[in-house]
Amino acid sequence: MGNRELEVSREVIIHNQLGLHARPAALLAKEASRYKSEIRLVVDEVEVDAKSILDILTLAAPQGTIVRVVARGEDAQEAVDALEKIFLNGFGEK
Repeated sequence: MGNRELEVSREVIIHNQLGLHARPAALLAKEASRYKSEIRLVVDEVEVDAKSILDILTLAAPQGTIVRVVARGEDAQEAVDALEKIFLNGFGEK
């Protein structure tokens, strides 16, 4: 039961040249939707649902932006690890 409220948070940097545009937003939302945990992306004071492409696009985050990935739930660690890999791979745009 205590594990259900697990919260994991990690900062990642947007490396790809075009930043967080439609294709990366779709990749992130698709991956986030695979997890039961609530997953949020935070840039400065703006926090959005990582399972929503439109929410992610509202971040309008360019290359070099620091994004905090926050997941809360039973599979939070796995969710954060998976989303971090997508950021580290430059959304497959390298």
